[in-house]
Amino acid sequence: MILSTLIQALAQILHMVINIYIWVVIIAALVSWVRPDPYNPIVQTLYRLTEPVYAWIRRYIPTAVGGIDLAPLIVIFGLQFIDLFFVKLLFELSMSM
Repeated sequence: MILSTLIQALAQILHMVINIYIWVVIIAALVSWVRPDPYNPIVQTLYRLTEPVYAWIRRYIPTAVGGIDLAPLIVIFGLQFIDLFFVKLLFELSMSM
């Protein structure tokens, strides 16, 4: 019972963190369209949160297509897959206990 509740709580927290990071990626992509001041603390925070993940993806997958960077889209799809597969798997595991 306790282990089941712990797994459910971890799955819920993982789901929440994934959703927050998806919103960070979306906001960073939208902000990049308007050419913001690079010294703005919000822009710097968004850059620090997203650029390491984008760089990792760009290392393995060419993401520039016609002048458009598809790295944010790949990140969102990857996070959605993790959310739909692993988080649901954790919930199912906790229900079977």
